[in-house]
Amino acid sequence: MSFVTRPDPIPSELLQQLAPTGRLRAAINYGNPVLAQRDAASGEPRGVSVDLAYALGQQLGLPVELVSFDIAGKVLDALSEQSWDVAFLAIDPQRATQISFTSPYVLIEGGYLVPNNSPFLMPSELDRAGVRIAVGKGAAYDLFLSRSLKDAQLVRAPTSAAAIELFVSEGLDAAAGVKQPLQAYAASHRNVRVLEGRFMAIEQAMALPAGRPLAQQYLQTFVEQQKASGFVADALARSGQGDVTVAPAATRRG
Repeated sequence: MSFVTRPDPIPSELLQQLAPTGRLRAAINYGNPVLAQRDAASGEPRGVSVDLAYALGQQLGLPVELVSFDIAGKVLDALSEQSWDVAFLAIDPQRATQISFTSPYVLIEGGYLVPNNSPFLMPSELDRAGVRIAVGKGAAYDLFLSRSLKDAQLVRAPTSAAAIELFVSEGLDAAAGVKQPLQAYAASHRNVRVLEGRFMAIEQAMALPAGRPLAQQYLQTFVEQQKASGFVADALARSGQGDVTVAPAATRRG
């Protein structure tokens, strides 16, 4: 005879913090194609953040509602409307004033797209007077570069994809963004290239509104379990992102 171990019941206080409406509303940012995409044939959502949302809902025994956004900044803007319960965002100290993060589940490189005839070879060379860099407004790399650049000027576009268009149309010196989409663009446009190296490692984590300690602790354990089990790596591979780095296990404090 075999016995099935049933999970412990989810405390009502925890469910109230995680899903106060009785549904798990997950904010999905399609502006980062490494994390979420729409299937080219069916239009159905896919990607590691989508898979994690459904896995969390299954573990909680709750239906999942995907709340779509085209850029990360709009996820933060929607916080005041209480339209989502969990999100998938890059860890950033400015965002941490409003939301709580788990440890990261994926590490993504931020890089620069430049014209082929650009004199720049490394990301660090771009921070000089007169250099103009296109960025997607409110993206993790926009927040990071806003703090770290001393002399270069950021030129903001509504979305990450629009930042590439702005870089081309305005003849800017570079477009900043997640490396994979930049490399995909460069592969089909021979007049541009992606610089070697990175200007930042973007730590993608699960997030929820601040002030929900039980929910934050539960999400932290959930994320670590999904990394350790291979679920995150499998989800990345299924969505064609197998070259993306799964974040290492979080260091325990004690």
